Amino acid sequence: MSGLGADVPLHYLTLSDVCRRTKSGELSAVAVAEDVLSRIDRLDPQLKAYVTVTADDALARAAALDARRASGEPLGALHGVPIALKDLLRTEGVVTTCGTRVLADWVPGEDATVVRRLKAAGAVILGKLKLTEGAFSNHHPDVAPPVNPWAADRWTGVSSSGSGVSVAAGLAHGALGSDTGGSIRFPSACCGLVGLKPTYGRVSRHGAFPLAESLDHIGPMTRTVEDAARMLGVMAGQDPKDPTSLPAAVPNYVAEAGGGLAGFTVGVDRDYIGAGVAPEAVAVVEDALRLLQTAGARIVDIRMPDCAELVEGWAITCGVECALAHQATWPSRQEDYGPDLARLLAFGLAAKAMDYARLERARERFRAELDARFSEVRAIAAPCMITSPPPTDFGTRVPEEGMAPFIQFTAPFDYSGHPTITLPVGLDGEGVPRAFQLIGPRLGEAALVRLGSAFEAAAGFEAHPELD
Repeated sequence: MSGLGADVPLHYLTLSDVCRRTKSGELSAVAVAEDVLSRIDRLDPQLKAYVTVTADDALARAAALDARRASGEPLGALHGVPIALKDLLRTEGVVTTCGTRVLADWVPGEDATVVRRLKAAGAVILGKLKLTEGAFSNHHPDVAPPVNPWAADRWTGVSSSGSGVSVAAGLAHGALGSDTGGSIRFPSACCGLVGLKPTYGRVSRHGAFPLAESLDHIGPMTRTVEDAARMLGVMAGQDPKDPTSLPAAVPNYVAEAGGGLAGFTVGVDRDYIGAGVAPEAVAVVEDALRLLQTAGARIVDIRMPDCAELVEGWAITCGVECALAHQATWPSRQEDYGPDLARLLAFGLAAKAMDYARLERARERFRAELDARFSEVRAIAAPCMITSPPPTDFGTRVPEEGMAPFIQFTAPFDYSGHPTITLPVGLDGEGVPRAFQLIGPRLGEAALVRLGSAFEAAAGFEAHPELD
């Protein structure tokens, strides 16, 4: 997925390529922004990824960046790169809806910390992207959901649906997503992207409207591992406005991209990845393990700690913390909420304190046991989902056993706070993306970048949706 070929259109260049070329003067930031904005005008009426496009601001920002380069001033790590934001991140002077009618007119007076850091690094912000209501399971009934650019009849993944669609379709070179139960990983897997869910506290959550504060993570969604590393390096670091942010130093993640895998051990629990999982989803992981082995990693069998209690109880933790986040408007504005988020809020208010507390103890046990596994391996391989990308109406057809089986490979690592990277593994016979994830030790994003980059080179996935 290098994007270096001369025949690659601007909108499908990698984020890192755009940055290098705008810094060198081969491309102007204005030309890149104009190209992507034109594509948004042409394709987004069908793909429906954006809530708000800030075209005038983006072009003015791009022109200022070109002037900065011309004057010889220092240039940032994202110089001239068009990036879009999940619409739960505060943007000064720009409506931030969080996908809900309740906040349809909310115009924040400040940028979220991650938005401020992206701008400081030279990013050109294109606008705000759709998400499911409140970052939960389904879009508000008033919202037309985004369309998967690979296959309109397949799920986009949620809640960062607009983020996945925009980057896959060339309507942005990178996007921000958030992940509370799988919301970076699901859309990355369904849309053929790299999604990096950082360690809890690695990236500030200040200015992000919460779904569940103890589970929420913010991370990049991009077309390549290097792109994700470049964005994470800008976003990461302690923030005095977020007391849960970590004081750890930020490595040079980009330097890890392209490194070798000598001495890297990847663990897999085949009972864990196979239980209740469709054969095609298991096959993706096995294919990925073979490619990692080819790239130099050693594959070993491990035993995953039990996470069933967390998977089954995720709605309790999420519901309680979501009710806290919405206490100013629920139930006083109940009529403005869609049915799915309304059910979660009612469920959270009715939850028992003992059940919430029991899950906190289970979280501590799982985190400690998973930490211990990383004394044996550098990363753990697993599916992102129990199936290939399901039909578009998947989110409205809750299985009889509930949603727990579908989040068994995502929710536990939101509880534990361990980082994950979602990686595409080509397309299936129907032209739909295949993907898996690697889980790393806490603050182990650098190792995930190195593994992901070596895997990417071995897999050689360079396809894009055919939209033109």
